[in-house]
Formats: sequence, structure tokens, C-alpha cells
Amino acid sequence: MDQWQHRTVIRDGINLATRRRGDPGRPAVLCVHGYPDNGEVWDALADALGDRFQVITYDVRGAGASSAPAPVAAYRLAELRDDLFAVIDALSPDRPVHLVAHDWGSIQSWEPVTEPGAERRIASFTTLSGPCLDHVGQSLRRRGAGDMMASLRQLAKSWYIGAFHLPALAPLAWKLGLADAWPGILRRTEGLEAAASPTQSQDGARGVALYRANMLPCLLHPRERRTTIPVQLIVATRDRYVAPGLLDGLSDWTGPLWRREMNTGHWGPLLGHAAVTADYLGEFIDHIEGAPESARLARARVRPNAGPDAGKLVVITGAGSGIGRETALAFGGRGATVLCTDIDPDSAAATAEAVRAAGGEALSRKTDVANARSMEALARYVERELGAPDVVVNNAGIGLAGPLLDTSVQDWKQVLDVNLWGVIHGCRLFGRQMIDQVKAGHIVNVSSASAYLPSRALPAYATSKSAVLMLTECLRAELADRGIGVSAICPGLIDTPITGRARFVGVDEEEQGRRRQAAQRLYHRRGFTPDRVARAIVDAVRDNRAEVPVSMEASGMRWLGRLAPPLARRLARVDVERLGANR
Repeated sequence: MDQWQHRTVIRDGINLATRRRGDPGRPAVLCVHGYPDNGEVWDALADALGDRFQVITYDVRGAGASSAPAPVAAYRLAELRDDLFAVIDALSPDRPVHLVAHDWGSIQSWEPVTEPGAERRIASFTTLSGPCLDHVGQSLRRRGAGDMMASLRQLAKSWYIGAFHLPALAPLAWKLGLADAWPGILRRTEGLEAAASPTQSQDGARGVALYRANMLPCLLHPRERRTTIPVQLIVATRDRYVAPGLLDGLSDWTGPLWRREMNTGHWGPLLGHAAVTADYLGEFIDHIEGAPESARLARARVRPNAGPDAGKLVVITGAGSGIGRETALAFGGRGATVLCTDIDPDSAAATAEAVRAAGGEALSRKTDVANARSMEALARYVERELGAPDVVVNNAGIGLAGPLLDTSVQDWKQVLDVNLWGVIHGCRLFGRQMIDQVKAGHIVNVSSASAYLPSRALPAYATSKSAVLMLTECLRAELADRGIGVSAICPGLIDTPITGRARFVGVDEEEQGRRRQAAQRLYHRRGFTPDRVARAIVDAVRDNRAEVPVSMEASGMRWLGRLAPPLARRLARVDVERLGANR
């Protein structure tokens, strides 16, 4: 790894301490830090970027080794803008830089980014946890009473801004020990390990001038600030200081815009998950430099009038028919990109085509959920080509009815491989991807109403679906701290093709056909269609519901099993000859 090369850039008597490393022939990435940091906060990201780019950082005025003018007016956005332009002109005079900024660095960077002619110096802008104050001011003006609660929530997050305007309070706090306590504060609030900078106390005390010089003028008298420079927005969804809602509506002020979300706190993209941030940066900058837009980046592009799930990737197993097909159509209609998988590639492709015909985005792929290698190949493809999914629906399943004593080892293996192991594979592989790529994702496991009650008619099927229900509860507890939701969906008598494919053990082919027809008539008369289950799945993801008995009979079976176990056991002894796969 190249060593940092230090250089002082002087503008109007202000010394700006800069650092640069990497091949000068490569695209330049200029990083602007926030408050109360200095340029060293970018070290982990610079390491993660490796030798792909030339990386430039600098201490903004008042921080680190740069000059700290005394007047508050010296920290106005116009001065900060001209500082940044001076750094660009000195270190990358012949090639526009890719600007990356965090926190107050991002707030101040909006000023040069929205300056007319800025594209001659800035090729792209990636903003992390820092809105344009003028955009926020314009948004506050437009908000009605319905948005008042959102404004109040942001005010609660931004309590410190008011404190910073009190004379001498914040600088005094930094001088009296806040600097020494800063690593502990980051550890408790962000879960991050970071050492205090040698200049932490003065960085914190002097940087208060940024707020005093700019906050009220921009919010009370916002200007029209627009840009045509490509912008990538990286949103920390658990940010304690900048509500993600402050960054909504950004497309009103920009040209091409991409939005990524990371399930982390304010400093997480820099100090906790620099590798993921570097991956997003590299993909974005490569595209701006001329590379084709990857499927993952294309999904992140913000488009007007997109649905509520725009930008999300949904992976569905058993998507060729029934519940899987309707779920694909439901998420596709909400703007998500849907990957339809099925052991039958033609049916998966037909579902994907139906999603596209309805105006959505979809792909298809053959996958055998019972085969670990097939599922691992699917996971590798998704990670390489599409990025970690936002939602996984483990839906694929098969039906099997008949007495346990007539159920062979091979019968048990087939049911458990598809109904249970298929779910295990999907949870294990895609849950790991969500964690590695810092996704606040959701996993949906399709169980059954048969998971609630014992039945002499469905020992293998009910066992597999009960196991799915317990697996879901265990995984939900495991992933709760990761921001990943897990839901179990328990349909009842749903009119899907599974009833026509269910097997009945212990009978000849003629009797098996008769029982299939009887089950199909029963389910068809019930009239509960798979699109209603698909809506329940969408709602479960939206509301992070743990368990959803979809139909009336499913709810009844759930409460019967919980409130009257002896009665449930007696009912289990009833020989319902025509009962097929209860799903």
C-alpha cells in the first residue's frame, strides 16, 4: 500500500493540510470529512479501496493540521466551497475528481456540487449522511401538517444543533473531557472501536463554527441549489443524527441519482463497514468513468414514480406457480426486481415474463432447493451479479399424505429435503449475504396451517412444516440484532397446483388419482386463491410480522393447537381420507 504524500494547499492565507496516495494516473477520489473528525477518518476506506484509485483527503479549515480562522463568518459554505476547489485545482488540475463526503463534509460539499460549472472539477458525488441544508429548508417550507411528526422526530435527533448555538458551551465541553470520552461514546452508540485523534479536542471545539455560520441562514432562507453531476446517496438506516427521511426527494434537485442503504449507524460506512462502502464506490465510479452499469447499480438508480420497493431485490423459490408466482407478481408490481427460481426452468421463465408484462423487472433461474450445490450456485450467482437480496421468500414445497408406517425412507427424504432443507439452505446462504453486505433484509418462510395441529393423514408433511415454523422463530431471534426480519407464513386450504401434484402413500395409482381429484375439488370449493397469500407475504415483510396464519382455518387451527391441545390430539385421530397437502 502506498504511503500518504502530504502537501499544504494555501488559499487566501488559509493552510489546508492534504494527503494523497495511489497512482496519479488513476481516477482521483477526493474525501471530505465531517464533524468532529479530520481527514484520518477516511483511512479504513482508503485501505479498502486498495490501489484502484488515487485517494485524496484533506483537513477542512478548523480541523486537524489545517488553519483555524477565528471569525465564525470564515466557516460559511462559500468559503468551504472555495477551499475544496483550491484542493482540486492543486492536486487534480487536469481531471475531475470523484467527490466522497460524510456528515458535515457532505453538507458543505453540496455547495460546490450545486455551483454552476462544477462538472469541470467534479465527475461524481457520493454523499454519506449529509443533506444539503438548502434542500432541507425547501422541504420544510413545503411540508404540511401531515409531515409535522417527521419534522419533530428529526428535531429530536438534532438536539445537539441547538446546544452548539449556545455561547461557549460546546467548545468548553470538548476542552473539559469530551475528547477523551469520544472513543467510548462511539463504542456505546455505534458499536465501533476508534481511537481519539490527537487533535480531537480542538477539532470538536472549532468545528462548532460550521453550525453557527450556516445552519440557520440556510434553513430559514433556503436557495434553489441544483446539480447535473451524477450523485450516489448512501443512507445509514440506523443513523442517530441524520434521519433517512431528510434525504427523500433528492431527485427533485439532481440529475442522475442512485440510492443505496446500509443497515448501520452514522459512522458505520466509514469505520465499521468500509469494505462494503468501497465496493459501492468502486462500482459507481467505474460506471461514471465509462464501464457498463452493473445490474446491482442499475437497481439502485432512482426513477420517478417508482413503487415502494423500487431498488430492492426479491428472490423467490418455487416461483413457477401458485403462491410463488403470485408473490413474484405482487413484489414486481411494487417496483422490486424479482428473481424467480424453480426446479422447472420453463415455469420460472413464464413467471418472470408475466412480471415484465405487468411493467415490473424480473429474471429467472433453474434451482433445486433440495440440492445444496444447486442452492449454493444460486447464491453465488446472486452475490456476483445482483448483490445480496433484500427479501427472500423460501416458498418451494411438495405435498405428501398417508400413514407414517407406509412412508418410506425415500419419501421422508424427499419431503424433508424440499420442505425443510430447502428453507434451511435459503436462510443460511442469503442470511449470510444480507449480513455481509449490511442489509436490513427480510426472510419469509412458507410453512403451513398443518404446522399447528397433528394429523394421522399428514405425518411427513406436517412434521416438515412444523420444523419450518420453529426454524423461523429461532432465526428471527438470531437475526434481530442484525436488523433482518424473519416471518413464517402459514396458509390453509389454498387453491394451488400443489394439490394436483401431492402424493398419497400406501395406495395404488388409481386410488392416488382419485384422492388427488377429491383434494383439488375441496380446495377449489374453498376458493382461497394464492394471490391473497402473496398479499399477506408483502404485508409481513412491510410490518415485520413474526407469524401469519393467512386463512380463517389457519387461524382456527393455530388457536386450537395452543388453547386446547387435548382436543387437537383427538381430532388428529380422525381419518380424513381425501385430505391432501394442507396448503
